[in-house]
Amino acid sequence: MPVNPMNRREFMQKSAVTGAAVAAAGTVAAAPAQAADRKPQPAPRTWSFSILGTTDLHSHVFDWDYYKDAAYSDKAGNSVGVARVATLIQQQREAKGEDRVLLVDAGDIIQGTSLAYYYARVDPITGKDAPKHPMAVAMNAMRYDAAALGNHEFNYGIDVLRKFESQCHFPLLGANALDARTLRPAFRPYTVKRICVPGAPDIKVGILGLTNPGIALWDKDNVSGKMVFPGLVEQAKKYVPRLRALGCDVVFLTDHSGLDGSSSYGSELPYVENASNLVAEQVPGIDAILVGHTHVEVSSYTVKNEETGEDVLLSEPYCWGMRLTVFDFELELHCGQWKVTSKKAQTINPKDVEEDPEITRLLKADHDLVVKYVNTAVGTCTEDLSAAESCWKDVPIMDFIHQVQMASVAKGLSTSDAALPLISVAAPFSRTADIPKGSVTIKDIAGLYIYDNTLYGKKLTGAQLKDYLEYAAKYYHQVPSGTKVDTSTLTNANNFWDYMYDTAAGVDYEIDIAQPEGSRIKNLSYKGAAVADDQVFVVAVNNYRANGGSGYPHIAAADIAYSSTNEIRQLMIDYVTSKGTLNPADFAVTNWKLTQDGTPVF
Repeated sequence: MPVNPMNRREFMQKSAVTGAAVAAAGTVAAAPAQAADRKPQPAPRTWSFSILGTTDLHSHVFDWDYYKDAAYSDKAGNSVGVARVATLIQQQREAKGEDRVLLVDAGDIIQGTSLAYYYARVDPITGKDAPKHPMAVAMNAMRYDAAALGNHEFNYGIDVLRKFESQCHFPLLGANALDARTLRPAFRPYTVKRICVPGAPDIKVGILGLTNPGIALWDKDNVSGKMVFPGLVEQAKKYVPRLRALGCDVVFLTDHSGLDGSSSYGSELPYVENASNLVAEQVPGIDAILVGHTHVEVSSYTVKNEETGEDVLLSEPYCWGMRLTVFDFELELHCGQWKVTSKKAQTINPKDVEEDPEITRLLKADHDLVVKYVNTAVGTCTEDLSAAESCWKDVPIMDFIHQVQMASVAKGLSTSDAALPLISVAAPFSRTADIPKGSVTIKDIAGLYIYDNTLYGKKLTGAQLKDYLEYAAKYYHQVPSGTKVDTSTLTNANNFWDYMYDTAAGVDYEIDIAQPEGSRIKNLSYKGAAVADDQVFVVAVNNYRANGGSGYPHIAAADIAYSSTNEIRQLMIDYVTSKGTLNPADFAVTNWKLTQDGTPVF
């Protein structure tokens, strides 16, 4: 059973937009005193300790799928949730010693499940006499030492994030999350922990947190004018030397940023989205990096620093609590200073251990409350609506999203903009989504629209709209005419994933997958007439895409005709609630299709 976090002796300083945030540091509790009658032991010349890492937990506490109302399952047999991870962590502490283990997270904590949504919107943690966020309760009980800010930490606004921060017994780190006015850290950049070595100097471990520059785009509505997010490399170059100057024997980074050097936002930002490998290459003085953001498992990966030639160790433990990374460090004492002599990393799968009973005791009631909430019926559906073929066919369940988006935008347009043609774009977020015939619950709709996106109306010309759809069409692999189309290998070309692929409603068009990228959109028309290059449309689109997410052309810079703080998911729930019955006859229209040299694929 985890030790009560309030029994630890740890210096904590509240985050503030001041220079004082830069200097704040934590400490680890001292080792137990030696028995009075024990003979003095020679000072050890070597020592070992471990840093355990999680990332992209996305408010998965238990091994449960709120959208399916059942235990989580996937083809790989994974489990999810920090309740199981907590058991692995306790095993590591028992095997290695409580004073030889640190615990760190790489961000995306408070968004991602119905549990997260409930405590941000339904019974928000910012309300009067509000409960603590379940993830704060869980992570405090697990005794985290630090966590990096993820981009999804900003989804519900800065007030929710600050409230969550105040509930945590560990610092949220973000060396590149700066106050927009002062350009000083808005959160603590780093913390320094001490590993106590009896009879020898403590080992000082500097933990630097870096978040994703994409926040400036993806959550523009929440952070614009309040915070700015420079690049990871730029800020690491500033703070890693500072940690070494403070006498840190080990410098450890927790980055909410992948390790392949890619960016999903094209040229919209000057900073790389997935920059952990670049940080390792370009910033001397780093021993290891816990990587997050990209939801992949990278057990152990080594990058050579181009200035020092030293190896930097990186690891990414998948997401949702599916894995735990274990970094093991060996050190030797040389002239009174500890030097890292070896380091290794591995990921551990928690699927075969039991959920921690203390986490269960603390959060079972919260979990049960959310299960009851998502099973609330909001209406009925006249037939089963499945998203299984939504990535290559125009199916009614996607038209449901389009209908809600267009109806909501239409209500908020000015008189002049209301005269413009209105269309919608949306992505198939989940191929497993299904709204059943009969009773429709909150979880059925939440399973279709899994993100907490809000709604925009933006203006695009006909030429820009075609560019937009051509960009979306790169999602498909090229399949020459006469070649059979295999849907299992058709999609996700160019690392362009389902959530990045937009279809459109309100215009008719074909996607010719026999053609090369950039030449696939054919017969684009509006109400039977070919779309003119200078024709102006209002496009209903979610805030992520409207602000530049996934790098679509034109949309981020387009004029705004409408914006709302209401989540699209809630608008869909409201639609069903108000109508009482979800009937695809009210909105289902087949307006796009895949072709090969003009011949329909399906």
